[in-house]
Amino acid sequence: MTFQILMVIGITVVAVYLFATEKLRMDMVAVLVLATLALLDLVSPQQALSGFSNPATITVAAMFVLAAGLQNSGALSGIGWLFSRTRSPFLFLLLLFAVLALIAPFVNNTAVVAVFMPLVITATARIGMPASKALIPLSFVSQMAGVCTLVGTSTNLLVNGIAKDLGHPGFSMFEFTPLGLICLAAGCTYLLIFGRWLLPDTRTSEFVEHYELGKFLTELRVMPGSRLIGKSIEEMKLGEANGVFVLELLRGKNKVWSPRTQTLQEDDILLARGDWPRLVEFTRKAGLEINSQFKFKARLLDDVEQVVTEVMIAPNSRAAGRTLEALDRSWNHNAVVLAIQRRGGVLREKLKDVRLDVGDILLLITASAEVGALRRDPDVVVLSEREAVKPKGWRGPFALVTMALVIGISAIGWMPIAITSLVGAVAMTLAGCLHADEVYEAVDWRIVVLMAGLLPLGVAMSQSGAAAFIVEHTIGLVRDLGPHVVLAVMYLVALLLAELMSNSAAAVLLTPIGISTAQMLGVDATPFLIAVTFSASTSFLTPVGYQTNTMVYTAGGYRFTDFLKVGLPLNLIFWILGVIFIPRFWPF
Repeated sequence: MTFQILMVIGITVVAVYLFATEKLRMDMVAVLVLATLALLDLVSPQQALSGFSNPATITVAAMFVLAAGLQNSGALSGIGWLFSRTRSPFLFLLLLFAVLALIAPFVNNTAVVAVFMPLVITATARIGMPASKALIPLSFVSQMAGVCTLVGTSTNLLVNGIAKDLGHPGFSMFEFTPLGLICLAAGCTYLLIFGRWLLPDTRTSEFVEHYELGKFLTELRVMPGSRLIGKSIEEMKLGEANGVFVLELLRGKNKVWSPRTQTLQEDDILLARGDWPRLVEFTRKAGLEINSQFKFKARLLDDVEQVVTEVMIAPNSRAAGRTLEALDRSWNHNAVVLAIQRRGGVLREKLKDVRLDVGDILLLITASAEVGALRRDPDVVVLSEREAVKPKGWRGPFALVTMALVIGISAIGWMPIAITSLVGAVAMTLAGCLHADEVYEAVDWRIVVLMAGLLPLGVAMSQSGAAAFIVEHTIGLVRDLGPHVVLAVMYLVALLLAELMSNSAAAVLLTPIGISTAQMLGVDATPFLIAVTFSASTSFLTPVGYQTNTMVYTAGGYRFTDFLKVGLPLNLIFWILGVIFIPRFWPF
């Protein structure tokens, strides 16, 4: 082992640890990796910065803009109408899968799930179907469909970009399609047949009424004349009667011991948790007032039509890790925060001290005209029932035609996808499908920086010999069993690694390893790269393995084990299909 190999492996191990533990943001880890490689002279300055000009990075950024243009122009507005026509759970799921199969191969699946979640919740409530029976399928099928084309996920583009940098010819637009369609058909069939038994019936997560998503934490102030003054919560028994649990009693700046037994005073603050309608009823009966202290830019809410809106902190949101107090200085929405919900945990801090996490849900009062701006905000996903975006005249069809041309021209080889997607993004902006200032908001810069920062790591692993060293001492142990067994092992390794860390990071680490594995066996590298792409892009085992899983985790009221129960058989199906069909479509 050379000193260069030792350094590259050391950097890789530290990066995997940071990705898995989430001690630092993913994009920050990627920049640290890039800087370390450059400082240690493991890559040249040109190679260190090549990720920012790589066609894969440019394509991903442009595809974010194209997806935003489709959404903002109302091009997808007919989907909600289609869903409203169904009258049975089976037909609804069948229609949902068909629509996802048409859209998700060409639009970033995180954006697809963000658009579809409220539509699915509304439609399931209308037909009396638990939303929990449809949200995991929404996430899983969007992932399955995403691997059908080169642009379906950023992981596909990332593997293609690294492979080209390492001398592989790369992949065409629809090269993944045959295997992708087989996996999609098998996955949809599995969910349709077994989903009714494996998926939970979590009716508390439905929007049967307006706002009954789950247990919210809010602050209630004891007002003059309240029935609770001079008495305790336990004595009045209002909490039990209304299904509300008082977690803390705040008097001034201090928390008071045993909040349920304390004699209450005027201006005491109760941290209470419960279903929102019951919290409201408890507030009315006890003579309390919701202590809405976070009024983001709320200048004229009293003079306009108001709506109650639920928004979820999106994956890679700038709000994640920040308190409401810190967010107040940078959020540009005209809204008042009423309560917070966190899946899998009980909050006991004042709202201003709660550090927001991905999947947290904020209950807001906002102006009805503000809902459109919230829907366009990449930091949040609006969950509440609402009208779909109305088509902006000719811009909806224009956006669809533009997207079709971007894919079609690239597919027939007239122009590279990086150029067509960039031109398409410019065309949508000039046509008014989205405003110029919305272009920057549409791009998930964390993903872009993550890709640009990690691409040089693939180069360093290859040219230093680290990838060959890792292969020789791991996968090389089973090389005598033949390329089919090696392929099966590599697929499993990629699958497990993608569950532990970012799927993009797993793809970066395993792409040079896949090429070195092929060189060790003396066969074509394509089958191993396909295995890395499919396994890293389809993560079903945990709610944190993929961004779309994280998004539906809270909204569906799921438990961690629900993903394992539904996802493990699905991952095994994909693994078996991959081992059987990859060598047939891409011979060794």
